[in-house]
Amino acid sequence: MDTVAAAGPDRVVYVACDPAALARDVARLAGHGYRLDALRAFDAFPMTHHVECLALLRR
Repeated sequence: MDTVAAAGPDRVVYVACDPAALARDVARLAGHGYRLDALRAFDAFPMTHHVECLALLRR
């Protein structure tokens, strides 16, 4: 996440299959001035515990 933030994009789109890793990385990007603008969860694997997440962060 430090490398992504160092590149300086206005927006970061993050696709995650692990909500804990997503939370960790969103917090790290927040430390670089990004904010979570949108978050969607997708049940791509019905009847399992797996959830895919799509997050949009903006500087």
